[in-house]
Amino acid sequence: MGKGGMSHGSSGGEEENMAAWLLGVNNLKIQPFKLPPLGPHDARIRMKAVGICGSDVHYLKEMKLADFVVKEPMVMGHECAGIIEEVGPEVEHLVPGDRVAIEPGISCWRCNLCKEGRYNLCTDMKFFATPPVHGSLANQIVHPADLCFKLPDNVSLEEGAMCEPLSVGVHACRRANIGPETNVLVMGAGPIGLVTLLAARAFGSPRIVIVDVDDHRLSVAKELGADETVKVSTDIKDVAAEIEQIKKAMGTGVDVSFDCAGFNKTMSTALGATFSGGKVCLVGMGHSIMTVPLTPAAVREIDVVGIFRYKNTWPLCIEFLRSGKIDVKPLITHRYGFSQKEVEEAFETSAHGGKAIKVMFNL
Repeated sequence: MGKGGMSHGSSGGEEENMAAWLLGVNNLKIQPFKLPPLGPHDARIRMKAVGICGSDVHYLKEMKLADFVVKEPMVMGHECAGIIEEVGPEVEHLVPGDRVAIEPGISCWRCNLCKEGRYNLCTDMKFFATPPVHGSLANQIVHPADLCFKLPDNVSLEEGAMCEPLSVGVHACRRANIGPETNVLVMGAGPIGLVTLLAARAFGSPRIVIVDVDDHRLSVAKELGADETVKVSTDIKDVAAEIEQIKKAMGTGVDVSFDCAGFNKTMSTALGATFSGGKVCLVGMGHSIMTVPLTPAAVREIDVVGIFRYKNTWPLCIEFLRSGKIDVKPLITHRYGFSQKEVEEAFETSAHGGKAIKVMFNL
C-alpha cells in the first residue's frame, strides 16, 4: 500500500478525493488527496466517522509530538470508521457496503517484535497521521483489509471510530491484568482516562476511583460509573494529602493505578496511593522525563508498566460495544461536518477542552 499524496486536479468524471491537510501551525486546509493504488490485500474505504485525538491537536499547534516532526504537508486523523467501497482480489472477509472500524497502524510483520505478537512496538510502524504517514480525515482512504473490522448491526460508525481510543484503555487493562478482584485508581478524567475507566469496569473491576483537576470531567466520570471521584490540584506539594484522600475514597487498597496524564505529580500520586505489591500502569505521556519517588515504591514492590498504543484490541472492543458492556456514546460531545469552516471549528473546540470530550466528524 502506498502513502498517497497531493493531487492537483481530478481525472475523468470521477469524484475528487478530498482530505484535511496540516500545512503549518494552525493551518488546516481541505485539499485533494490522491489515493495509492489498491493492492490485492487492500480495501478502499469511504470515511464516515473520524474523531479528533489530542495528538492531532498537538501536531496542529506545534507541528511535532515527542520525536515525531511534521516536515511536509500531512493528512490528519486516525480514529476512524467507514464503509467499504472496493476490495482487492485477495480479500475474502469483506465486501463493498460493509461497515468497518479501522485499526490505523501498519506494522512490518517481519521484525522479531511483530513475530512475537507485540506489533505495536514495531520500529517500522506506519501509523495514520504520525509523520510522514497520511491519516484518515478524508473522503476515502486505502488501507490493508486485515486492519478493517466489520461492525455488528447494533454498533454505529461513530462507535466504530471510538474503538481507537477505547483500544488504549483495553490494552492498558490487559497489561495490568485487571479482573474482578482488582480495585482501580485512574489518574486523569480526559478522554483516555474515561475509556480506561470504562474498560476497567468491563474487565470486572469492582471499585474504581478517578482523579482530576476539573469538576466537569469528574462529573462525567461519575455518570460513566466511577464509584468515587477526587478533585486534586496541580501543586506537587499537595501529593501527600491527596494520597490520603484517594485512600479514603477507595476504602480499601488500590491494586492498580493507571496514570492517564503522565506528569510528575500524577505519577508520584499513583506510586504513593497504590497498595504494597500493586501495580502502576503509565498510560499518559505528559512529561517525557519525570522525577518521581521510585525507591519508596520499589521497596513496597510496586510494579511499574508502560503501554504504547495497543495490539489485537479491535475484536474485543467491538464485542464490548455489541454486548453493551461498554457505552462510548456519552463521550462524543461535539459533531461537525467536513467543510473548511467546520474542520477549523472542530479542531478549535477540541483544543480548548472545556466541556468537549470527543469531537467527531461525520463525513
